[in-house]
Amino acid sequence: MITVQKAAINTALVAALVGGGAYLAMGYPILSSATSSAGSQSSTDSAKGGHQANGITEQLLTGTTATRVKNALLAANPGATVHRVETDAEGAVYEAHITKADGSRATVKLDGSFNITATQAGHGLR
Repeated sequence: MITVQKAAINTALVAALVGGGAYLAMGYPILSSATSSAGSQSSTDSAKGGHQANGITEQLLTGTTATRVKNALLAANPGATVHRVETDAEGAVYEAHITKADGSRATVKLDGSFNITATQAGHGLR
């Protein structure tokens, strides 16, 4: 009987670990936020992306390109939280979804040289 109880407990623990891993893999920002040396929070919500417009599907940015987009928009928006950075399907080269330091949400558009070309208020997340 004790062996059956141990097996049930082990099964429950494995299920909890698998469920927790799946939760984290979905990119929920509870544990995926990182704080930069300047004190600004930055995270990427990888569960989003794939928005389509004008026959173009937006793609999440990674690596050096993602870092350069984040650096440019945090320089212009100190204290902002970055939710995700991606290509843009609506005219700009890149876009970033942020929450500004004052709590307002916005989508920031950037050109291929990482210059901010527009900020759309109220479009932080979709």
